[in-house]
Amino acid sequence: MKRTALMTEVSRNWDEFHATDISQKAPFFSREGRLYDCLFSQQFDRKLLDHLFTVADRLRQVTGTPEGAAAVARLLAHKRAMLYFVQPSTRTFLSFLNACHILGLKTSEIRDTTTSSEIKGESPEDTVRTFSSYVDIIIMRHPAPGFVEKTAWVMNRAKRPVPVVNGGSGKDQHPTQALLDVYTLHRSLPGGVDDKRLVMVGDLKRGRTVRSLSYLMKNYRGVSLTFVSPPELRMEADILEFLRRHDIPYQETEDFASAMIGADAIYMTRIQDEHDVRGESRGVDYAKFHFKAEHLKVIKPSAIIMHPLPRRHEIELSVDEDDRAVYWRQERNGMWARAALIAYIFGVDGDIPEPGR
Repeated sequence: MKRTALMTEVSRNWDEFHATDISQKAPFFSREGRLYDCLFSQQFDRKLLDHLFTVADRLRQVTGTPEGAAAVARLLAHKRAMLYFVQPSTRTFLSFLNACHILGLKTSEIRDTTTSSEIKGESPEDTVRTFSSYVDIIIMRHPAPGFVEKTAWVMNRAKRPVPVVNGGSGKDQHPTQALLDVYTLHRSLPGGVDDKRLVMVGDLKRGRTVRSLSYLMKNYRGVSLTFVSPPELRMEADILEFLRRHDIPYQETEDFASAMIGADAIYMTRIQDEHDVRGESRGVDYAKFHFKAEHLKVIKPSAIIMHPLPRRHEIELSVDEDDRAVYWRQERNGMWARAALIAYIFGVDGDIPEPGR
Protein backbone atom coordinates (compact mmCIF):
# COMPACT_ATOMS: atom_id res chain seq x y z
CA MET A 1 0.00 0.00 0.00
CA LYS A 2 1.55 3.26 -1.09
CA ARG A 3 1.18 6.22 1.24
CA THR A 4 2.67 9.67 1.23
CA ALA A 5 5.08 10.60 4.00
CA LEU A 6 2.45 13.00 5.31
CA MET A 7 -0.21 10.29 5.56
CA THR A 8 2.22 7.85 7.16
CA GLU A 9 2.69 10.37 9.95
CA VAL A 10 -0.92 11.56 10.21
CA SER A 11 -2.32 8.03 10.13
CA ARG A 12 -0.90 7.43 13.59
CA ASN A 13 -3.48 9.77 15.11
CA TRP A 14 -7.18 9.27 14.36
CA ASP A 15 -8.32 12.85 14.99
CA GLU A 16 -5.65 14.27 12.68
CA PHE A 17 -6.33 11.63 10.08
CA HIS A 18 -10.10 12.18 10.15
CA ALA A 19 -9.62 15.92 9.69
CA THR A 20 -7.46 15.41 6.60
CA ASP A 21 -9.01 16.06 3.17
CA ILE A 22 -10.34 12.94 1.48
CA SER A 23 -8.16 13.51 -1.57
CA GLN A 24 -5.08 13.13 0.64
CA LYS A 25 -6.18 10.15 2.70
CA ALA A 26 -7.79 8.13 -0.09
CA PRO A 27 -4.49 6.27 -0.86
CA PHE A 28 -4.56 4.92 2.69
CA PHE A 29 -7.69 2.99 1.70
CA SER A 30 -6.25 1.56 -1.54
CA ARG A 31 -3.82 -1.25 -2.29
CA GLU A 32 -1.79 -1.86 -5.41
CA GLY A 33 -3.70 0.83 -7.27
CA ARG A 34 -7.11 -0.66 -6.48
CA LEU A 35 -9.86 0.33 -4.07
CA TYR A 36 -9.51 -1.67 -0.83
CA ASP A 37 -11.94 0.04 1.57
CA CYS A 38 -15.05 1.67 0.10
CA LEU A 39 -15.89 4.57 2.40
CA PHE A 40 -16.57 7.72 0.35
CA SER A 41 -18.28 8.52 -2.92
CA GLN A 42 -15.21 10.59 -3.80
CA GLN A 43 -13.21 7.36 -4.16
CA PHE A 44 -15.04 6.50 -7.39
CA ASP A 45 -13.75 7.94 -10.65
CA ARG A 46 -15.32 7.59 -14.09
CA LYS A 47 -13.05 4.73 -15.14
CA LEU A 48 -13.90 2.69 -12.04
CA LEU A 49 -17.62 3.45 -12.32
CA ASP A 50 -17.74 2.33 -15.94
CA HIS A 51 -15.82 -0.82 -15.05
CA LEU A 52 -18.14 -1.69 -12.15
CA PHE A 53 -21.18 -1.18 -14.37
CA THR A 54 -19.68 -3.58 -16.93
CA VAL A 55 -19.02 -6.12 -14.17
CA ALA A 56 -22.57 -5.71 -12.81
CA ASP A 57 -24.05 -6.23 -16.27
CA ARG A 58 -21.91 -9.33 -16.75
CA LEU A 59 -23.05 -10.76 -13.40
CA ARG A 60 -26.70 -10.21 -14.31
CA GLN A 61 -26.27 -12.05 -17.59
CA VAL A 62 -24.12 -14.93 -16.40
CA THR A 63 -26.20 -15.78 -13.33
CA GLY A 64 -29.33 -16.06 -15.46
CA THR A 65 -28.57 -19.77 -15.94
CA PRO A 66 -27.98 -22.42 -13.24
CA GLU A 67 -24.55 -23.17 -14.70
CA GLY A 68 -23.54 -19.51 -14.74
CA ALA A 69 -24.85 -18.87 -11.23
CA ALA A 70 -22.92 -21.88 -9.93
CA ALA A 71 -19.72 -20.71 -11.62
CA VAL A 72 -20.02 -17.22 -10.11
CA ALA A 73 -20.80 -18.67 -6.67
CA ARG A 74 -17.46 -20.45 -6.74
CA LEU A 75 -15.50 -17.21 -7.15
CA LEU A 76 -15.47 -16.32 -3.44
CA ALA A 77 -16.68 -19.55 -1.85
CA HIS A 78 -13.52 -19.55 0.28
CA LYS A 79 -14.26 -16.11 1.76
CA ARG A 80 -16.46 -14.91 4.63
CA ALA A 81 -18.23 -11.58 5.20
CA MET A 82 -19.54 -9.85 8.33
CA LEU A 83 -22.59 -7.61 7.99
CA TYR A 84 -22.46 -5.29 10.99
CA PHE A 85 -25.68 -3.28 10.66
CA VAL A 86 -26.49 -1.55 13.93
CA GLN A 87 -28.74 1.04 12.29
CA PRO A 88 -32.14 -0.05 10.93
CA SER A 89 -31.94 -1.25 7.33
CA THR A 90 -33.96 -3.39 4.97
CA ARG A 91 -32.79 -2.73 1.41
CA THR A 92 -29.10 -2.11 2.04
CA PHE A 93 -28.77 -5.12 4.33
CA LEU A 94 -30.60 -7.54 2.04
CA SER A 95 -28.86 -6.11 -1.01
CA PHE A 96 -25.40 -6.73 0.47
CA LEU A 97 -26.43 -10.11 1.88
CA ASN A 98 -27.60 -11.34 -1.51
CA ALA A 99 -24.64 -9.76 -3.31
CA CYS A 100 -22.40 -11.85 -1.05
CA HIS A 101 -24.42 -14.98 -1.75
CA ILE A 102 -24.24 -14.44 -5.52
CA LEU A 103 -20.44 -14.53 -5.24
CA GLY A 104 -20.44 -17.48 -2.84
CA LEU A 105 -19.35 -15.65 0.32
CA LYS A 106 -20.51 -17.11 3.61
CA THR A 107 -22.05 -14.43 5.83
CA SER A 108 -22.37 -13.59 9.52
CA GLU A 109 -24.43 -10.71 10.86
CA ILE A 110 -24.99 -8.48 13.86
CA ARG A 111 -27.94 -6.10 13.70
CA ASP A 112 -28.32 -5.19 17.35
CA THR A 113 -25.46 -4.32 19.73
CA THR A 114 -27.47 -5.72 22.66
CA THR A 115 -26.65 -9.16 21.29
CA SER A 116 -22.90 -8.48 21.31
CA SER A 117 -20.31 -7.85 23.99
CA GLU A 118 -20.80 -4.10 23.52
CA ILE A 119 -23.56 -4.44 26.12
CA LYS A 120 -20.82 -5.58 28.54
CA GLY A 121 -18.83 -2.44 27.86
CA GLU A 122 -16.67 -3.58 24.96
CA SER A 123 -15.76 -0.67 22.68
CA PRO A 124 -17.11 -0.69 19.12
CA GLU A 125 -13.50 -0.62 17.91
CA ASP A 126 -12.73 -3.84 19.80
CA THR A 127 -15.94 -5.36 18.45
CA VAL A 128 -14.90 -4.88 14.84
CA ARG A 129 -11.36 -6.10 15.60
CA THR A 130 -13.04 -9.25 16.87
CA PHE A 131 -14.94 -9.62 13.58
CA SER A 132 -11.69 -9.43 11.66
CA SER A 133 -10.50 -12.61 13.33
CA TYR A 134 -13.23 -14.59 11.59
CA VAL A 135 -14.04 -12.89 8.29
CA ASP A 136 -12.42 -11.49 5.15
CA ILE A 137 -14.54 -8.33 4.70
CA ILE A 138 -16.63 -6.15 7.02
CA ILE A 139 -19.71 -4.39 5.63
CA MET A 140 -21.06 -1.79 8.04
CA ARG A 141 -23.98 0.51 8.68
CA HIS A 142 -23.58 2.71 11.74
CA PRO A 143 -25.48 5.74 13.05
CA ALA A 144 -22.35 7.67 14.06
CA PRO A 145 -20.82 9.83 11.31
CA GLY A 146 -17.23 8.84 10.64
CA PHE A 147 -17.32 5.56 12.54
CA VAL A 148 -17.07 3.38 9.44
CA GLU A 149 -14.02 5.35 8.35
CA LYS A 150 -12.52 4.92 11.81
CA THR A 151 -13.10 1.18 11.55
CA ALA A 152 -11.19 1.07 8.27
CA TRP A 153 -8.42 3.19 9.81
CA VAL A 154 -8.16 0.76 12.73
CA MET A 155 -8.18 -2.30 10.45
CA ASN A 156 -5.53 -0.90 8.09
CA ARG A 157 -3.20 -0.51 11.04
CA ALA A 158 -3.90 -4.03 12.33
CA LYS A 159 -1.71 -7.08 11.73
CA ARG A 160 -4.58 -8.78 9.89
CA PRO A 161 -6.33 -6.04 7.90
CA VAL A 162 -9.60 -6.75 6.13
CA PRO A 163 -11.46 -4.42 3.75
CA VAL A 164 -14.31 -2.33 5.13
CA VAL A 165 -17.33 -1.25 3.07
CA ASN A 166 -19.55 1.63 4.13
CA GLY A 167 -23.23 0.67 4.05
CA GLY A 168 -24.29 4.03 5.51
CA SER A 169 -22.51 6.22 8.05
CA GLY A 170 -24.58 8.72 10.01
CA LYS A 171 -25.94 11.39 7.71
CA ASP A 172 -22.66 11.99 5.92
CA GLN A 173 -21.91 9.19 3.42
CA HIS A 174 -23.58 6.24 1.68
CA PRO A 175 -21.22 5.50 -1.23
CA THR A 176 -22.73 2.23 -2.41
CA GLN A 177 -26.16 3.86 -2.59
CA ALA A 178 -24.60 6.50 -4.82
CA LEU A 179 -23.03 3.70 -6.86
CA LEU A 180 -26.37 1.98 -7.45
CA ASP A 181 -28.06 5.31 -8.13
CA VAL A 182 -25.59 6.18 -10.88
CA TYR A 183 -25.85 2.63 -12.20
CA THR A 184 -29.62 3.18 -12.42
CA LEU A 185 -29.14 6.49 -14.22
CA HIS A 186 -26.62 4.81 -16.54
CA ARG A 187 -29.05 2.01 -17.43
CA SER A 188 -32.22 4.11 -17.59
CA LEU A 189 -31.37 7.39 -19.32
CA PRO A 190 -30.82 7.57 -23.10
CA GLY A 191 -27.12 8.22 -23.60
CA GLY A 192 -26.29 7.71 -19.93
CA VAL A 193 -25.60 10.37 -17.30
CA ASP A 194 -23.66 12.96 -19.33
CA ASP A 195 -25.52 16.19 -20.20
CA LYS A 196 -28.50 15.40 -17.98
CA ARG A 197 -30.40 17.52 -15.45
CA LEU A 198 -31.09 15.88 -12.11
CA VAL A 199 -33.69 17.22 -9.69
CA MET A 200 -33.24 16.20 -6.05
CA VAL A 201 -36.27 16.69 -3.83
CA GLY A 202 -37.00 16.65 -0.11
CA ASP A 203 -34.80 16.46 2.96
CA LEU A 204 -31.49 17.39 1.36
CA LYS A 205 -29.92 18.64 4.58
CA ARG A 206 -29.77 15.18 6.18
CA GLY A 207 -30.21 12.83 3.26
CA ARG A 208 -26.91 10.98 2.86
CA THR A 209 -28.14 9.47 -0.41
CA VAL A 210 -28.42 12.81 -2.19
CA ARG A 211 -25.18 14.02 -0.63
CA SER A 212 -23.30 10.95 -1.88
CA LEU A 213 -24.88 11.11 -5.33
CA SER A 214 -23.94 14.78 -5.65
CA TYR A 215 -20.29 13.89 -5.08
CA LEU A 216 -20.36 11.43 -7.99
CA MET A 217 -21.53 14.06 -10.47
CA LYS A 218 -17.95 15.30 -10.82
CA ASN A 219 -17.35 12.24 -13.00
CA TYR A 220 -19.83 13.27 -15.69
CA ARG A 221 -19.79 16.12 -18.17
CA GLY A 222 -22.59 18.59 -18.71
CA VAL A 223 -24.59 17.56 -15.63
CA SER A 224 -26.66 20.15 -13.78
CA LEU A 225 -28.48 19.78 -10.47
CA THR A 226 -31.63 21.34 -9.11
CA PHE A 227 -32.22 21.09 -5.37
CA VAL A 228 -35.85 21.34 -4.29
CA SER A 229 -36.60 21.47 -0.58
CA PRO A 230 -38.20 23.39 2.27
CA PRO A 231 -35.86 26.17 3.45
CA GLU A 232 -35.25 24.31 6.73
CA LEU A 233 -33.95 21.23 4.88
CA ARG A 234 -31.76 22.72 2.14
CA MET A 235 -28.59 21.07 0.92
CA GLU A 236 -25.70 21.86 3.23
CA ALA A 237 -22.87 24.21 2.34
CA ASP A 238 -20.14 21.57 2.02
CA ILE A 239 -21.90 19.94 -0.94
CA LEU A 240 -22.59 23.29 -2.60
CA GLU A 241 -18.94 24.27 -2.20
CA PHE A 242 -17.88 20.93 -3.71
CA LEU A 243 -20.13 21.54 -6.73
CA ARG A 244 -18.74 25.04 -7.23
CA ARG A 245 -15.18 23.75 -6.97
CA HIS A 246 -15.88 21.22 -9.71
CA ASP A 247 -17.84 23.67 -11.89
CA ILE A 248 -21.08 21.69 -11.62
CA PRO A 249 -24.01 24.10 -12.10
CA TYR A 250 -26.80 23.92 -9.55
CA GLN A 251 -29.81 25.89 -8.40
CA GLU A 252 -31.96 25.83 -5.27
CA THR A 253 -35.70 26.35 -5.21
CA GLU A 254 -38.90 25.56 -3.33
CA ASP A 255 -40.91 25.43 -6.56
CA PHE A 256 -41.16 21.71 -7.30
CA ALA A 257 -43.82 22.13 -9.96
CA SER A 258 -41.51 24.26 -12.11
CA ALA A 259 -38.34 22.30 -11.36
CA MET A 260 -39.71 18.98 -12.59
CA ILE A 261 -40.39 20.39 -16.07
CA GLY A 262 -37.55 19.36 -18.36
CA ALA A 263 -35.84 17.18 -15.74
CA ASP A 264 -34.15 13.99 -16.93
CA ALA A 265 -34.29 12.38 -13.48
CA ILE A 266 -36.30 13.27 -10.39
CA TYR A 267 -34.81 11.89 -7.18
CA MET A 268 -37.37 11.89 -4.37
CA THR A 269 -36.53 11.54 -0.68
CA ARG A 270 -38.44 11.31 2.61
CA ILE A 271 -38.01 13.48 5.70
CA GLN A 272 -35.07 12.09 7.69
CA ASP A 273 -36.62 12.83 11.07
CA GLU A 274 -34.58 10.11 12.77
CA HIS A 275 -31.78 12.70 12.65
CA ASP A 276 -33.85 15.41 14.34
CA VAL A 277 -31.88 16.96 17.17
CA ARG A 278 -33.39 20.46 17.20
CA GLY A 279 -36.78 19.73 15.67
CA GLU A 280 -35.60 20.72 12.17
CA SER A 281 -38.54 19.05 10.45
CA ARG A 282 -41.23 19.87 12.99
CA GLY A 283 -44.01 21.84 11.35
CA VAL A 284 -42.48 21.66 7.86
CA ASP A 285 -45.10 21.62 5.08
CA TYR A 286 -43.83 18.64 3.10
CA ALA A 287 -46.96 18.06 1.01
CA LYS A 288 -45.87 20.43 -1.75
CA PHE A 289 -42.76 18.29 -2.23
CA HIS A 290 -44.73 15.13 -3.06
CA PHE A 291 -44.80 13.60 -6.52
CA LYS A 292 -48.40 12.96 -7.56
CA ALA A 293 -50.00 11.07 -10.42
CA GLU A 294 -50.98 14.37 -12.03
CA HIS A 295 -47.28 15.24 -12.38
CA LEU A 296 -46.80 12.36 -14.82
CA LYS A 297 -48.44 14.53 -17.47
CA VAL A 298 -45.89 17.30 -16.86
CA ILE A 299 -42.54 15.53 -16.87
CA LYS A 300 -40.64 14.44 -19.98
CA PRO A 301 -41.59 11.13 -21.60
CA SER A 302 -37.96 10.03 -21.14
CA ALA A 303 -37.63 11.22 -17.54
CA ILE A 304 -37.21 8.76 -14.68
CA ILE A 305 -38.43 8.94 -11.09
CA MET A 306 -36.09 7.59 -8.40
CA HIS A 307 -36.28 7.06 -4.66
CA PRO A 308 -33.76 5.39 -2.30
CA LEU A 309 -36.68 4.03 -0.26
CA PRO A 310 -38.34 3.61 2.16
CA ARG A 311 -41.02 6.08 1.17
CA ARG A 312 -43.80 7.52 3.20
CA HIS A 313 -46.14 9.76 1.25
CA GLU A 314 -43.73 11.59 -1.07
CA ILE A 315 -44.70 9.47 -4.12
CA GLU A 316 -48.31 8.44 -4.69
CA LEU A 317 -48.71 4.67 -4.99
CA SER A 318 -50.43 4.97 -8.38
CA VAL A 319 -47.20 6.42 -9.82
CA ASP A 320 -45.65 2.94 -9.46
CA GLU A 321 -47.58 1.78 -12.53
CA ASP A 322 -45.80 4.25 -14.81
CA ASP A 323 -42.73 2.92 -16.66
CA ARG A 324 -40.80 6.03 -15.66
CA ALA A 325 -40.99 5.04 -11.98
CA VAL A 326 -37.74 3.09 -11.69
CA TYR A 327 -37.27 2.93 -7.92
CA TRP A 328 -38.06 -0.79 -7.70
CA ARG A 329 -35.53 -1.46 -10.46
CA GLN A 330 -33.19 0.93 -8.66
CA GLU A 331 -33.48 -1.24 -5.54
CA ARG A 332 -32.63 -4.41 -7.47
CA ASN A 333 -29.75 -2.64 -9.21
CA GLY A 334 -28.19 -2.25 -5.79
CA MET A 335 -27.65 -5.98 -5.43
CA TRP A 336 -25.77 -6.19 -8.73
CA ALA A 337 -23.76 -3.01 -8.19
CA ARG A 338 -22.69 -4.18 -4.74
CA ALA A 339 -21.83 -7.65 -6.04
CA ALA A 340 -19.65 -6.00 -8.69
CA LEU A 341 -17.93 -3.88 -6.03
CA ILE A 342 -17.21 -6.88 -3.79
CA ALA A 343 -15.87 -8.85 -6.76
CA TYR A 344 -13.61 -5.89 -7.57
CA ILE A 345 -12.33 -5.53 -4.00
CA PHE A 346 -11.35 -9.21 -3.95
CA GLY A 347 -9.84 -9.02 -7.44
CA VAL A 348 -12.14 -11.61 -9.07
CA ASP A 349 -13.90 -9.10 -11.33
CA GLY A 350 -11.85 -10.42 -14.26
CA ASP A 351 -12.76 -14.04 -13.52
CA ILE A 352 -16.49 -13.80 -14.21
CA PRO A 353 -17.26 -16.15 -17.10
CA GLU A 354 -18.87 -14.88 -20.27
CA PRO A 355 -22.60 -15.61 -20.70
CA GLY A 356 -23.28 -19.02 -22.15
CA ARG A 357 -19.98 -20.55 -21.01
